[in-house]
Amino acid sequence: MRQTQRFYNVPMTEAKRTRKPPPPRAVPAPIYKRAVVVSEEAKEGLGWLHTAKFLTSASKIVQLPQGDMPEIAFVGRSNAGKSSAINTLAQQRQLAFASKTPGRTQLINLFTVGPREAPDAYFADLPGYGYAAVARGKKLVWQKVMADYLEVRRALMGVVLMIDSRHGFTPLDLQLLDFVSQRVKTGEIKLLVLLTKCDKLSQREAQLATESAQQVLGEFVTESSDIAVVLFSSMRRVGVEDVAEQMRAWMRPRERAQQDDGATAEGASAPVAGAPPAPDAPTLADAAPDA
Repeated sequence: MRQTQRFYNVPMTEAKRTRKPPPPRAVPAPIYKRAVVVSEEAKEGLGWLHTAKFLTSASKIVQLPQGDMPEIAFVGRSNAGKSSAINTLAQQRQLAFASKTPGRTQLINLFTVGPREAPDAYFADLPGYGYAAVARGKKLVWQKVMADYLEVRRALMGVVLMIDSRHGFTPLDLQLLDFVSQRVKTGEIKLLVLLTKCDKLSQREAQLATESAQQVLGEFVTESSDIAVVLFSSMRRVGVEDVAEQMRAWMRPRERAQQDDGATAEGASAPVAGAPPAPDAPTLADAAPDA
């Protein structure tokens, strides 16, 4: 009986070993595993973002520095990954405070960007909104502060809005857009929407999230507006190069204008070789005594 059992078991085992495995299924690679081609513009942008340094915190707009140095504001819901995005873009682990408790940060945190001795921009990390555990009184106060900042802050040139790609725009996100809508439509403020945590989406879900965001933002698009949408993941570093390139491009028109102004001032003050002296300027002949 044992020989019979052994006789039947051996062929079955051999049959399993010789059976060909099924061909692998063709599954699209996740977004975060796709090859990334980093352009020279993106490299320049990443280097610029890496210079970010903490400057100060403010609870009121009047406490922020005055002047015309451009500001780029980072805004979003408390759990949209705002602080993580700032740290990832700046390639610094603890530049922006990422609390484990959403809604903990209640200040406007300001960072300088650019050369240490002569920074050329500010980053403003605005408090996250929409966290249920925050008292209603504090919510209303900060809603007023953010509305005033987005509507009247003269130095504000760009807004980076964080939207959780899994949930899309919430009513609070739309309300924030309403604060800044007129300045976006006129092109006074540029708008970059980051669809965060996109590593948690499938390829199809990511496509739908992008299309949905484009549809929402369509009503703000004009001939003068500058609006862009980027799929983003701090954990997988998806979209980092695209954001760096976009934000650096925001600064180029201002830099060119400053260079042109400097060249114009230098040309106006420098004498032209071979030109006769100005009529009012004394010459050597005027200074010589009469013969």
